[in-house]
Amino acid sequence: MQKTFSIVSSKDTLKFAVGIPYMARNGLSMALAQAPQLDNGHIWIAEADAKKISFKKPETAAPKAEETKPARPGETKITKQLQPKPVETKPVTPVVVKPKAPKAEIAGTREVRTIVIDPGHGGKDPGASGKRSQEKDIVLAVAKILKKNLADEGFNVKLTRNKDVFIELGQRANLANQWDGDLFISLHCNAIDATEERKKIIQGYQFYVLRAPENEEDKAIARRENAVATLYGEKNAKDELSPLEWFKLEARLEQYKQTSYLFTEKLLDSFEGGKIKKMNTGVGGAGFMVLVGAMMPAVLIELGFISNEEDEAYMMTKTGQQDLADRIAEAVSNYKDAVHSYRETLGRN
Repeated sequence: MQKTFSIVSSKDTLKFAVGIPYMARNGLSMALAQAPQLDNGHIWIAEADAKKISFKKPETAAPKAEETKPARPGETKITKQLQPKPVETKPVTPVVVKPKAPKAEIAGTREVRTIVIDPGHGGKDPGASGKRSQEKDIVLAVAKILKKNLADEGFNVKLTRNKDVFIELGQRANLANQWDGDLFISLHCNAIDATEERKKIIQGYQFYVLRAPENEEDKAIARRENAVATLYGEKNAKDELSPLEWFKLEARLEQYKQTSYLFTEKLLDSFEGGKIKKMNTGVGGAGFMVLVGAMMPAVLIELGFISNEEDEAYMMTKTGQQDLADRIAEAVSNYKDAVHSYRETLGRN
């Protein structure tokens, strides 16, 4: 169950969710420095977040006695109201203690420096297979070239795997969070289980963000990628997210939705005119488990269809792998510039 609470005044309604670094002020989302916590029946929020809240003395209501405890370091106490007593009391001023240096900005709003590249599958999990190759090998080769390209441009680059090893889906996003990434890129090859005639027709690249799927095609692709967790016994594995899980994710997704789409726009621009063609609109959304835990803008890239002989042949070559990595690196650089320009309009640089 997701625990939520609200603070309501004559002018504002603030809504919070325990464990999620986000609040809604009159329906508009706002990032928090730290997620609210519930401890022994009491709600705690950070000082930096308390400053965003107006504590005003009620104009007509009689003051109430309040039960308080000293705030723990780094947090501001929201007091618990008791029943009114027949004595006049003064409103309690929240205790303010400086938090432990919380980040001023979250990923997606600060300058883009750390890029986390996730070569999908690996080890005992080969991913999709073509006639002459396996997904795990192609994406690792592209990831290594991409890492070098981005490092040469001054980015701090991390790989969730740099060799043929198996890493659980949930652990990949955890690594990205530990490295404090500014952008999470998960590399994959698409595939379709169909007749040879249909495999010759279905080809192309596509980029996916984490959102509720809008069609059965996106659902099917996400189920195929998520099946890895179920197949290899990952704890709490599932093929699809339930409506309740999507609801619980909404607050966090709101923080990174626009910047994730901004990166897909840069990818579409850089992939235009390449050897591998665009599939449909080039952008989709579904419940990819590898993206669920990433606390940053995140995109899953399907480089092409390994089940299509033409796409597979190109992705297997050194030339093709270099080309794909170059195009992704170009998109990352353009994304960084776009975020920087946006920050300039806000006077943050």
